[in-house]
Amino acid sequence: MWYLQGVRRNILLAILLCVPCLGQDRPLSALPYTPSLELSFLNRAVDPCTDFYKYACGNWNHLNPIPADQARWNVYAKLTDENQRFLWGILEEAARPRDGRNASEQKIGDYFASCMDEAAIEKAGIAPLQARLDQIAALERLADLPAVVAQLHLELGNDNAVFQFGSSQDFANSDQIIAFALAGGLGMPDRDYYLKTDAKSVETRARYGEHVARMFRLLGEAPAAARGDAQTVVAIETALATASLSRVDRRDPYKMFHKVTRAEFLKMAPSFDWAVYWKALGLAAPDELNVTEPAFYQALETQLRTRPLADWKAYLRWHLAHAEAPYLSSAFVQENFNFYQKHLRGVTALAPRWKRCVRGVDEDLGEALGQVFVAKTFTAETKQRALAMVREIEQAMETDLQQLSWMGDETKKQALTKLHSIVNKIAYPDHWRDYSSVKIVRDDFLGDVDRSIQFEARRQLNKIGKPVDRSEWDMTPPTVNAYYDASMNDINFPAGVLQPPLFDPKMDDAPNYGNTGATIGHELTHGFDDEGRKFDAKGNLRDWWSKKDGDEFVERAACISNQYSQYTAVDDLKVNGKLTLGEDTADLGGTILAWMAWKNATRGQNLQPVDGFTPEQRFFIGAAQWACGYERPESKRLHAITDEHSPDEYRINGVVSNMPDFAKAFSCKKGDPMVREQVCRVW
Repeated sequence: MWYLQGVRRNILLAILLCVPCLGQDRPLSALPYTPSLELSFLNRAVDPCTDFYKYACGNWNHLNPIPADQARWNVYAKLTDENQRFLWGILEEAARPRDGRNASEQKIGDYFASCMDEAAIEKAGIAPLQARLDQIAALERLADLPAVVAQLHLELGNDNAVFQFGSSQDFANSDQIIAFALAGGLGMPDRDYYLKTDAKSVETRARYGEHVARMFRLLGEAPAAARGDAQTVVAIETALATASLSRVDRRDPYKMFHKVTRAEFLKMAPSFDWAVYWKALGLAAPDELNVTEPAFYQALETQLRTRPLADWKAYLRWHLAHAEAPYLSSAFVQENFNFYQKHLRGVTALAPRWKRCVRGVDEDLGEALGQVFVAKTFTAETKQRALAMVREIEQAMETDLQQLSWMGDETKKQALTKLHSIVNKIAYPDHWRDYSSVKIVRDDFLGDVDRSIQFEARRQLNKIGKPVDRSEWDMTPPTVNAYYDASMNDINFPAGVLQPPLFDPKMDDAPNYGNTGATIGHELTHGFDDEGRKFDAKGNLRDWWSKKDGDEFVERAACISNQYSQYTAVDDLKVNGKLTLGEDTADLGGTILAWMAWKNATRGQNLQPVDGFTPEQRFFIGAAQWACGYERPESKRLHAITDEHSPDEYRINGVVSNMPDFAKAFSCKKGDPMVREQVCRVW
């Protein structure tokens, strides 16, 4: 075993695991190693049958204090930080002008160099925005609005002023891409921030208005004008928020699918010249499109008819400044940080420049950077081992489906067909994205950002009316995460998540199955959670359930929703069990599947205790330690409103308290907090 003994071991671990303590401002030349089961994280003073999360992770925060630039600091965040430090080294090398750089190295290196040139960015001040501010100022009539909105949509990406427009798979025909018109236009993270009446929400709205006013001041407005324009912005956004669906409603694909003809869409908001908008996007007018929230466009029409042009000009100035603030001079960066990070998330310090620049390259040129990351960190052997584990978990799910007592034969047949149709994507794409058309200029940072965003916006728009490319990924290779796509019916595990301490080739099977195995099972279960189950094997929105089986599912899912709704997220704010239902179902189902797969893989083996823990105990400790971490109270509040995941402690305790195998492994008794009287289980 690699474990060190005694005091010397603890001192070394404190050095290795405390990122803020060592090497904060240096890139990594190699990724560090932390095992998928770390004994030092345990708090043995806690009874595992009382609070298993505190038992498995109680010492993690002591060894890993939260850095000042983080809202939440857990195993995933720490691994992400380590990946970023490694990418930092790659980018510093790529940024050195020299002969022999290939096209990808030139683009990622020059983007990084332009981002790191703080002096040039500071000197430019507001100048990079001036042409677009002048364009907004020149608006003379409402008919001029669509062309400007289109330009902002192409250049601002995720901000999506007024509304969102893009492309996605047709819910009724997953082989085809169609246009999507979505709700949008908000500056705060969710519509609830505009509508909730509790004291904290009222305070946040006031802080938001003050923030918007300060941003207008940075654009050069006088104090009174800035306050007035801020009030206008908040009023427009509140009207749009009122007509937007809640996050819970948006989890129901039937509430998000309203395919209409172009003529039908034009009637929803006729005051907006859609022909001009589409032409400015360089897009042929779509014959049909999915309007995810028709009521939103009807409310937009009311705003367009009743508000003077001056209001819309103020609104567009705000969204331009809001979207570009992170890439401008320090005054904009700091003001943006003060509201979105410090107030909303409790973060106390701005992330260092290098980290923000690494993130930017990963977001905008991610597959060019990811190709280098994979070549340096990921082996073919690791890919094959991960794929083998995926297949074992899939086999466990097939066995589970076949044995379900509550599901009828016909529905079971359809479920097995869907399971067998799931495509497994491991580590990185088969074909890398071509960024050759993206112009990257070494001394034009905001231009590099905008041109990269415009490249991606046009790439997505150009898909409309074309067949789906099922080989594409929605995450970059260094990303420490995984996902299931219901329309694609595929599971995706980037290389970033397939490394220690999450996927650990040096560790025995028990914690590996508990950790990565449960993650694989989690993503598989998403295909059969309250949202995923509404899509068939092809990824089409179709009800393939008998009424009886559908009712059985709803009843079993309600058990999970009710359980998690009893947990407190922060202060007096409860977990929204309806919002987190899909993730909670996947956490439980995934861990059960991993347990089944581990038992199958080790059947007949003479497994012995390691470090005083039985193999079964090691499985559950591994299943818990991926979630070790800490989150600031402000961030907990934000995530309780916006995040479909429950807080980390409930993602562990909520699962094991529903598993009799856990109670047996740790000799827990009826009545212990980790032994639920009414066990919930769907899959």
